[in-house]
Amino acid sequence: MDILKIAKSYENFTAQNLSDIVKIKSLSGEEKEVIEKIESILKKENFDEVWTDGFGNLIGRIGKGDKIIAVDAHIDVVDTGDLSLWDFEPFSGEIKNGYVYGRGSADQKGGAASMITAGKILKDLGFDEATILFVFSIMEEDCDGLCWNYIIEKDGIKPDLVILTEPTDGKINIGQRGRMEIEIEFKGISAHASAPERGINAVRNASETVLKIDKLNKKLKKNKFLGKGSVAVTEFISSSPSLCAIPDYARIHLDRRLTLGEDKRSVIKELKDIIPKGAKIIILEYNKRSYKGEIFGQEKYFPTWMIDEDSKIVKIAKNTYRSLFKRNPVIGKWTFSTNGVSICGRHKIPAIGFGPGEERFAHSPNEKIPVKELVKASAFIANYILKLKEEL
Repeated sequence: MDILKIAKSYENFTAQNLSDIVKIKSLSGEEKEVIEKIESILKKENFDEVWTDGFGNLIGRIGKGDKIIAVDAHIDVVDTGDLSLWDFEPFSGEIKNGYVYGRGSADQKGGAASMITAGKILKDLGFDEATILFVFSIMEEDCDGLCWNYIIEKDGIKPDLVILTEPTDGKINIGQRGRMEIEIEFKGISAHASAPERGINAVRNASETVLKIDKLNKKLKKNKFLGKGSVAVTEFISSSPSLCAIPDYARIHLDRRLTLGEDKRSVIKELKDIIPKGAKIIILEYNKRSYKGEIFGQEKYFPTWMIDEDSKIVKIAKNTYRSLFKRNPVIGKWTFSTNGVSICGRHKIPAIGFGPGEERFAHSPNEKIPVKELVKASAFIANYILKLKEEL
């Protein structure tokens, strides 16, 4: 059976579905309309079961075997930014010259469209040997992994394997660095600026810490595959009674990327070693309400994850790729963060990634995705699932 040929026969179906959902602006927390659109497509294609959970994630099921394989795409998008940087209307969803154009086409509604077609292929083949859950998740752009924390912890769904469909540039991805969002607060004592020695300058203390953080960044751990850990100051805020007064408050925001061997405990320790007495380290919390009105928050700590390249699920992925495309795959990683931080990083569920499009288009103006990459992803997802059912 030629799965790639079947996927190619559905090329227009896949591209049109992507066009239709790109046209629906779906910022984090505002996904209701696009969820309803995808729900209508799944029902039309006779998925065995379709529902939304209490948070707002859409799930379509095919098959009913004991083993559970999930395929994930988040369907929220970031905003457009400066419209003058776009050469076309960001939510046009235009199909032209072999591409689908628009915000979210690569990151990552393209993955969602490919998933739908993969499900259609499995339905055509009468697949029923395992439970396949097609998850169209929400609010990933705001808080990656939160949606899957809900699925695992509240819905009680814990798959045996998850396929992530974020753009992989044609590679099979097996990991990513983790991250943390951190603030450090500095308290000072205000005094008239004409006599600065009478006060304690919070800006000075914060500035000295910024320089120490820059030195810390150069000494962080490295991993041959995932790369180096990093820390960057991305915001500096201060306040004082007046511009003629010593600042009594300052705050810096840190973007901390975590390689293997780094975690929340190690990050807090290294910061405590360089901040002045009285400064406060705060790991930020996310508590935004979903479009269904549900609040399900989490600490903004997103663990690193990586799958062993010699593991069975990666070997099957390589064989799937070779059988479809007649060449050896490249094994890669994401630079940005994905729902894998929850699935594999926090909950230790094996995960791999194969999704259409290029990572460089994520969050960028003039976002687009090749239709041929949608076809390849549809074929890979369907064929990988067929091969997995024999092994898991």
